[in-house]
Amino acid sequence: MTNTTTNSTTSLSPSDYCTLTTCPLSSAYINYIPSLAGNIIYAAIFTTLLIAQLILGIRYRTWGYLTGLSGGLLLEIIGYVGRIQMHYNPFRFTPYLEYLICLTIAPALLSASIYICLTRIITLYCGATKNYGLSLLQPKTYTYLFITCDLISLTLQAAGGAITSTADADQADLAQTGVNIMIAGLASQVVSLVLFMGLCGEFAYRVWKKKNFYRLNGDARMRDIRGNRLWRGFLGGLSLATITIFIRSVFRVAELKGGFHSKLANDEVEFMVLEGAMIVLATSAMTVMHPGFCFGGLWTQTAKWCRG
Repeated sequence: MTNTTTNSTTSLSPSDYCTLTTCPLSSAYINYIPSLAGNIIYAAIFTTLLIAQLILGIRYRTWGYLTGLSGGLLLEIIGYVGRIQMHYNPFRFTPYLEYLICLTIAPALLSASIYICLTRIITLYCGATKNYGLSLLQPKTYTYLFITCDLISLTLQAAGGAITSTADADQADLAQTGVNIMIAGLASQVVSLVLFMGLCGEFAYRVWKKKNFYRLNGDARMRDIRGNRLWRGFLGGLSLATITIFIRSVFRVAELKGGFHSKLANDEVEFMVLEGAMIVLATSAMTVMHPGFCFGGLWTQTAKWCRG
């Protein structure tokens, strides 16, 4: 009878029977107890930003921008709720899965909203006349290119996370395969962001080089928008969001390269700064400098020009 009980217990995972009082942290999914205060703060910030995005998105009808940001923010909230649960019991599998999957893929959705903005920015400079001669690609081509890259990255990250998190303790090769797939997804996101920043820089250089043309191109309303401080703030906020998401993505590649039990993957300070704080900065900039009012009411109009 004793042997049967012992065999039944040993076949279970730590998630089924471990608590902080019965098992060492080395048996947990992460080798530290997540900060309660820090994770509550992040969850509260992302909840506030999500509410703000919903209000602004509905008010200004920025549906594509809202979809990416609201999806990303919702995943951030779920991820940090999972970390809050792990504060009380880091051995539980479901909160760990929430944290791992949601925080890994959320920035890919946030990036999609950034990519959408580039199309509208180019259109606002070139105007309804579609004078795209100074743009390397047509506006909608940028959206198709980067959204496709984003979907590839998102699929790889989600698939890799699912494989790794569901691998049993004796399936080290399968777990490592999942990690490698996640790294490939994150690396593809880094490459996409580098390409995006390069194309943005290339277009900005053309605008600067032909600044006299852009001062005159378009109607008076468009020229007023491009010349005001709010517009410059929007461009600066979008640049900040892109850079911080890029930093975060590079960090996650380095973090996962050593596996989930590496020193970097179990350093909460590094995680809270290079993951949490970077995404807070990105989403805050994208909320404070919302395109609904920074485009002076022309967000919907630029969408029609892009489709025309």
